[in-house]
Amino acid sequence: MPVTSLGTVVAENAIRFLGHDTHRHDEPHLVYLVSGNARLSTGGEEWRLTRHEAVWLAPHVAHALRIEPGGMALGPTLNPTDLPRCRVQPLGAVPAIIELMTTILGAAPSTAEQVLPFRQALGRVLRGFSRPYFPVVPPTHPAVRALAREALRTPAMTLEGLAVQHRMSPRQVQRVFLDETGLPFTRWRNRARMNAAVEHLRGGGELTAAARAAGYATRAGLLRALSRESGVPVSALAADAVGALGGH
Repeated sequence: MPVTSLGTVVAENAIRFLGHDTHRHDEPHLVYLVSGNARLSTGGEEWRLTRHEAVWLAPHVAHALRIEPGGMALGPTLNPTDLPRCRVQPLGAVPAIIELMTTILGAAPSTAEQVLPFRQALGRVLRGFSRPYFPVVPPTHPAVRALAREALRTPAMTLEGLAVQHRMSPRQVQRVFLDETGLPFTRWRNRARMNAAVEHLRGGGELTAAARAAGYATRAGLLRALSRESGVPVSALAADAVGALGGH
């Protein structure tokens, strides 16, 4: 029996394979893609998810999930105090979350008493991502906010290419970034990418995977970037990146 057919055996849980229309939760909420691909819509914004990627949603954020055939997602609600740092916080594929969600799938808790320790464990993992390591303020200008998201998804694209794609001039984009974030575009993007790498490392990932997740071509490139921004020597980061950054 194919996976998609297996997913319909327990009818009340078939939503895991199909997705759901727009709704919202009173508590923080995690969307985690077990397998396949999906599109998460959050009030005019859309996020493409692939296997093992997660998005952390604040309370009352309207969202809809469309899972492509063969995919499966989980959507646990969280403790009210486990809040993301913004209304929609993409997390990518974090090893600690993958391990925990796999355990939840295997254990299949059903009662409130059974769910509680898993919710607490998930909260402990997520609280490590509630604040970025390097302070980064997202732009509020709608077009520049969309450009910023695209810049993080496609790190190889230049400012000029991104500006043309979003019908703006590079000078206009730079001005908005400086006015609204306090950083020039290139440094803002570098900090945001490094934050993604640090989150991956704090979630149990290793340096090569963290570099790949953040869009760096090599492990050495990530180490150099982290060292420049944090002041921590490359040798210390290579030996124990989480420990070295934690003490910074």
